[in-house]
Amino acid sequence: MVSEKPAFQSKHVCVIGAGPSGLVAARELRKEGHTVVVLEQNQDIGGQWLYQPNVEGEDPLGTDPFLKVHSSMYDSLRLLSPREIMGFSDFPFLVKKDRDMRRFPGHRELLLYLHDFVEWFGLRELIRFNTRVEHVGMVDYGEFGKDLRWVVKSKEIIAKSDDDNDEKMAEEVFDAVVVATGHYSHPRMPSIKGMGTWKRKQFHSHIYRVPEPFRDEVVVVVGNSYSGQDISMELAEVAREVHLSAKSFDITEGLSKVLDKHRNLYLRPQIDSLEEDGTISFVDSSSVIADTILYCTGYSYAFPFLDTKGIVVVDDDRVGPLYEHTFPPSLAPSLSFIGIPRKIIGFPFFESQAKWIAQLLSGKRTLPTWNEMMRSIKDFYNTVDAAGLPKHNTHDIANFEYCEKYGDNVEFPHLEEWRKELCVSTIKNLLVNLETFRDSWDEGDEKLLQEAFQSPHFTQLGSQVLTFQSQSDRC
Repeated sequence: MVSEKPAFQSKHVCVIGAGPSGLVAARELRKEGHTVVVLEQNQDIGGQWLYQPNVEGEDPLGTDPFLKVHSSMYDSLRLLSPREIMGFSDFPFLVKKDRDMRRFPGHRELLLYLHDFVEWFGLRELIRFNTRVEHVGMVDYGEFGKDLRWVVKSKEIIAKSDDDNDEKMAEEVFDAVVVATGHYSHPRMPSIKGMGTWKRKQFHSHIYRVPEPFRDEVVVVVGNSYSGQDISMELAEVAREVHLSAKSFDITEGLSKVLDKHRNLYLRPQIDSLEEDGTISFVDSSSVIADTILYCTGYSYAFPFLDTKGIVVVDDDRVGPLYEHTFPPSLAPSLSFIGIPRKIIGFPFFESQAKWIAQLLSGKRTLPTWNEMMRSIKDFYNTVDAAGLPKHNTHDIANFEYCEKYGDNVEFPHLEEWRKELCVSTIKNLLVNLETFRDSWDEGDEKLLQEAFQSPHFTQLGSQVLTFQSQSDRC
């Protein structure tokens, strides 16, 4: 709703994280007239898209609440979505000469897009690099829930030499904090009998980078999500055997083709137990002696720096209570989260979140009452429960209509039909052609691409759009 208050309010805002969601938050906050400080623990922007090849010293199972390595990108990873649908509304993800020009480029190309975004909008001056947030807490100030301020304690790493650093602690008070730390860093681990005593190598895919260390090994990959399938295909090129452990044998046509092609790749049921001699027993009573277990079991939300006195909690990957996955009713809008939802076209949604947060803080808009927000959250949880969805899937959206209704709060433009259709087409192609969907698509996609390139999204900057070779040209 639009606020009746005419007075504009400029706030001092801390954004935690300089990944895609933090960067667009910084832009929208500054555009709305706020002063912005972005705290980024790494030496560069990108968040998850800043590839970190060196994972030495990281906990292999990710049990440490403060991880040394943020990114979970592996070297060969290519985008799961086509570049045309990924750009922010006013900054298309263009093909550029002498860079990765594929529709589904490697992860470095997405990082370069974010660099282009930062330079175009002049955001770098807002970012403090090598600065890790250690603690965020409420200042005992004013009436609870109103005039709330936050103290942010951070640690800056100052390099003196290649192997020697200084640490500088800082403490600063902000009117508002935007948490934009992502959700693909902290491993979500299963509980399997014998995990604690199994003597051989086991680690989460968070620290998987290249397949070579697994050459000639027997590897069990736990988890049949897309990352588990993608990494299994890569490992099958070097490992002696790869056993993909899945909850169900009801698999896609695409995975079936892959299993037929790779004779050393086997589909297995869930693991029953691990034995000290290296034996892995499955629930169908079969077993294999393995060298390594690689857990591709997803990620959990974690905010180890955030102290809300128990107001915001993470319960089996349900972050709450959050109104519209963004605002804790008792602390909003001075505390907000951006980038929590999954299974969405991310960048445009992050942008709509950022606009709403910025306009709430300026007083241009107001949230519903506390009672109305809590009632909305309760109704949403009831819907999730009624649908039989596990609690850890609370933030899985997979609904274009929801994203558009969310954007309506700030009059954000709806997703273009071509963007939605390309998203759906990609998913369908992936399910049938798991190994080739990134490099082969049908005439329907060609027509959608032409529509996309002629749309205002791609023509708004006045830049020449380099289109892709047609399907016939590639063949």
